[in-house]
Amino acid sequence: MKPVAVTGIGAVSPFGTGAGLFLEALREGRSGLRPLDDYPGAVIGGRADGFDPAGHFTPKERSRMDRISEMVLVAADEAMAAAGLDEAERADRDGLVILGTIIGGEPSHETIIRRYYTEDMPRIHPFGIATTMPSGAASHVSMRFGVTGGGFCVSSACASATHAIGTAAREIALGEADYAITGGVEAMLTPSALRAWEGMRILAPDACRPFSIDRKGMVLSEGAGVLVLEDGDHARARGAPILAWLTGYGMSLDAHDMFLPSVDGIRRAIRKALVSARCPCERVGHVNANGTGTKASDAAEAEAIRAEFGDAPGAPVVTSTKSMHGHALGAAGAFETIATVEAVRADLVPPTINALGPDPDCPVDVAFDTARERPIEAALCNSLAFGGLNAVLVVEKAAA
Repeated sequence: MKPVAVTGIGAVSPFGTGAGLFLEALREGRSGLRPLDDYPGAVIGGRADGFDPAGHFTPKERSRMDRISEMVLVAADEAMAAAGLDEAERADRDGLVILGTIIGGEPSHETIIRRYYTEDMPRIHPFGIATTMPSGAASHVSMRFGVTGGGFCVSSACASATHAIGTAAREIALGEADYAITGGVEAMLTPSALRAWEGMRILAPDACRPFSIDRKGMVLSEGAGVLVLEDGDHARARGAPILAWLTGYGMSLDAHDMFLPSVDGIRRAIRKALVSARCPCERVGHVNANGTGTKASDAAEAEAIRAEFGDAPGAPVVTSTKSMHGHALGAAGAFETIATVEAVRADLVPPTINALGPDPDCPVDVAFDTARERPIEAALCNSLAFGGLNAVLVVEKAAA
């Protein structure tokens, strides 16, 4: 791939509104996960409680949007402002909007269903379809910034955002667009969705502990992460702030099982990403792992990382930021790509918190408890999804 510049980031997360709050919490090893008091039972999650859509949109605007569109627009506003891509800079340039989300407007959908069946509602709101369809988020972003080059929403389970970002980067690298607004968004902390996840018996009751002994599962969260990607030549020509380079993207299918991951499938995606970046293994100093905190997934991912990079002292340091921000599903890859960009910029691996001790079944070097300083020229961001959908990005340092 031709290198693609990351020039802006934005986030709405369990830590608050703004990428700065998100990255500060990760550096400090703080958790954004807490009990969901409005949900029956002992359930914890990462709700974006600090996000107030009424402070950003009029009642009329909100009537046409689901929570996912509200969050992703605020994150996109921040990312575009950081990139300096104002209307004049966007003139005569082709842009894309490619976002990831698993299910789309779940809060609106649940409200419609509940009211229809319990309140004898005679008709559905005329904007019901528009607020629930997954592609609505991309459409709202395109209208906000006048992006006409193309776009869509990707739905590939928990790899959705990483697939979206990789696809956007590849389109820019092929010369199909000059810039892209990309990332992911999810708002699935609704009663019925939480019940469905509970039914799988993979939700942790107390904390997310990736790669730790006695880990008990994942913790769900919500939010939006947005990155602005640009053609490197265009970014340099306009003096844009280049945060990092997105140089590689690999994906694979396990073709194995809906829930049990394949070590070979994960490794195949890692290798394809490195090949596309022309990045040798020894340049990789860090892996932001998928690291959900589930038994099988963490062990398989650790085995794949070790198989690809070995266990010599120079092997990459692994972390899972899900231990702090939770599993944001369709937004997970966006949160983690933003975290990877910052790790490369700052030469700092964020910590994996909540560990009770390393698990012998996960034989990789994990930055448990505290952030770890080390030179990072290149890093990987892994996303692994139910159904054997794997996506990996390569992020490299921008010259000072």
